Amino acid sequence: MGGHGLYGRPPRELAPTPADAVQVSPLIPGSQALEDLSDGGLDAATLLAPPGVAERRYVLAQALRALKPGGDLLALAPKDKGGSRLGKELAAFGLEVAESGRRHHRICHAVRPAELRGLDDAIAAGAPRLSKTLGLWTQPGVFAWDRVDPGSALLLDHLPPLEGRGADLGCGLGVLARAVLASKDVAELALVDIDRRAVDCARRNVDDPRARFLWADVRGGTDLADLDFVVMNPPFHDGGAEDRSLGAAFIAAAARALKPGGRLLMVANRHLPYEAPLREAFGKVALLAETGGYKVHEARR
Repeated sequence: MGGHGLYGRPPRELAPTPADAVQVSPLIPGSQALEDLSDGGLDAATLLAPPGVAERRYVLAQALRALKPGGDLLALAPKDKGGSRLGKELAAFGLEVAESGRRHHRICHAVRPAELRGLDDAIAAGAPRLSKTLGLWTQPGVFAWDRVDPGSALLLDHLPPLEGRGADLGCGLGVLARAVLASKDVAELALVDIDRRAVDCARRNVDDPRARFLWADVRGGTDLADLDFVVMNPPFHDGGAEDRSLGAAFIAAAARALKPGGRLLMVANRHLPYEAPLREAFGKVALLAETGGYKVHEARR
């Protein structure tokens, strides 16, 4: 195979990569899966390492597995999001690491040795698994991978009977979708998420012929139209930083997908000011619940 693998979107001024690099991030719809790269097939790899420890070690191990001996590895991360540990983690795999800092990032360069240690353990620790606690398939790195998010739990408590065709935008593991599909009056439900790992887990968690699954960025548009309802717990972080425009984009996408008279049911953190974009996109907006730091809105076109 050869070539250069690229995980995530590292700042170009910190980690320049060839224009023909193979994108392998699970958060970039349409890209390849890092896990599908052949063992020892890459000449070089550049990674914006993720913040979670298990997820980060899994990604590093998978990249090292895909690199050929003598292949170049460039890995970086913000200092406060795993960068401070990055060099030690690579050294633990048996690499000699040259480490530097720039623009609040730690940047690590290493050459893959012929012999590595600890890859299998790191891959096993970050791999998909069936959670006994949740009763769901999940994977480190997916939103709320080891718990039911309190916001989603609140929305579940206030979810009215639904019918017709609908969508779960930002479906995650499929917690909301399972509740929606408990109603026989629901004819179809599209589960949409930007995270391929979440979509893969949701496929296993939502075994229902009425469900279809889309790996897509809601902000970039979908083929959803003429829906009777949308449920969602929209994200409000992008790359670790709070981005309130994400929720507003989800609200706009829901409005576009709904037919006249269609309804949106969404939960959000209490401090997020989504009332204005809701009023702009919908004719009627009602607050169904506000407790525990979260609020549930219902809106109708």
